[in-house]
Amino acid sequence: MDSIDIMLYVSDLLVIVAVLAAVVLPLIKSLDDPKSLLKSALALVALLVLFFIAFTISDGEVTPKFAADPFNLTEGMSKFIGGTLIMTYILTIAALAGIVITEISKAVK
Repeated sequence: MDSIDIMLYVSDLLVIVAVLAAVVLPLIKSLDDPKSLLKSALALVALLVLFFIAFTISDGEVTPKFAADPFNLTEGMSKFIGGTLIMTYILTIAALAGIVITEISKAVK
């Protein structure tokens, strides 16, 4: 094992520690104010509802090219990927609309 392998393992460990800290520390901080958890829970529920809508809209069609050996894409996986893409498009458009509306309201004031 050379030094590059060791550094890759160390970087993987640091990423895991950072992700755990990013999730756990805000939860610990929010225990002081449980009402803040309600806002986070509502946002999570809204994202889940949005994903469910996008998932039901998406098409599960799999072309023969992607059903073959290297990909082995199933109809369920195709529907999940399509739902994820649709949700990404919706959130991107919403973010851009929010930016435009904010800038217009700032210019008007």
